Amino acid sequence: MSEPIRLTPSPQLRRRYRAEKRFKAYCIGALLLAMAFLVLFFTDMIRQGHMAFVQTEIQVEAAYNERSVDFAKRAVDEDVAPLVSRAWFRSLPRRVEHRPELMGTTRTEWVTAKADIDQYRKGNVDTLPPETLAVYERLDREGRVGYGFNTNFFTNGDSKIPENSGLWSAFVGSFYVMLIVLTISFPIGVMTAIYLEEFAPDNRFTQAIEININNLAAVPSILFGLLGLGIFINFFGVPRSSALAGGLTLSLMTLPIIIISTRAALRAVPQNIRHGALAVGASRWQTVRDHVLPVSLPGILTGTIIGVAQAMGETAPLIIVGMIAYIPDAPDSITSAATVLPAQIFTWAGMPERAYVERTAAGILVLLGLLISLNAFAVYLRHRFERRW
Repeated sequence: MSEPIRLTPSPQLRRRYRAEKRFKAYCIGALLLAMAFLVLFFTDMIRQGHMAFVQTEIQVEAAYNERSVDFAKRAVDEDVAPLVSRAWFRSLPRRVEHRPELMGTTRTEWVTAKADIDQYRKGNVDTLPPETLAVYERLDREGRVGYGFNTNFFTNGDSKIPENSGLWSAFVGSFYVMLIVLTISFPIGVMTAIYLEEFAPDNRFTQAIEININNLAAVPSILFGLLGLGIFINFFGVPRSSALAGGLTLSLMTLPIIIISTRAALRAVPQNIRHGALAVGASRWQTVRDHVLPVSLPGILTGTIIGVAQAMGETAPLIIVGMIAYIPDAPDSITSAATVLPAQIFTWAGMPERAYVERTAAGILVLLGLLISLNAFAVYLRHRFERRW
């Protein structure tokens, strides 16, 4: 019985196999390195930012009377007052105005502690002044110091008092800006894409438009900020630092993304659908409106949501149009001074107080959560309504 023939790979073929294995190892290594950096980034952000969602509180006996309203620090014991946040003292007159029944009463309340007390309890500050430390340790032994959920972080605007600062004004400003972006860029972008893809003749003019749209999608975002400053603010007189100025600027940046994604969605619709509609007597517009658009709508919405999510994370163009201002109160209209989440995070990152470090990290976590949610919603729309041909 003859032995089976064994084929020996040539040296050239062995080198090719070794090169293939090395390339595969490089790809796996690059993927693992990227995942390691991502895990390191999220771990560091969570480590620094998770404690911003809780705030140190102190139990005090708050006396509501004319003397304490006029001289707020007399509302609590003299030795405890240095540990209580200035924001709580400032809110006393407003609280009594809204609840007149408080006058003449003494109530046991948990109030917000100062930022340095909060940072000391969280281990970010090594020491306190001796008098303050003695009072803090006494209150801690008595069970009058604890943590509470930091509602200020979500219900307050920016503040020069670290423990009183929050994201509410930035939330409202971001909402106004994104509403303007959707109102302007979505209809204009979709209609432009429909014209270029379905109706425009193939000539040098339309080719030049397509090239410019593709180039605009790759332009650095800060240039759109300069364009918004020069056109909307300096030429048209749109109020600086307003949501209107920021929304118009980001609409310019989002338009190319929506146009390109919409054209790709329209191009993915099989030609047979168009031919079938035209064969039964439908006009070109009826074909697009009743047959092409419904089929391509999931892709259009996906591209729009991704474009809006990208605009929500932009900071550079909004800095140029002045949306980096100190905004303690939420804007009440699109022409009021406003800020957005990325700009608020940028502002906190430049603050010297230690309490703003954890607020910066927490703001990044909130922004990432919103962006991931928007992208997940876009993926859901794609898979929920996509049709395969």
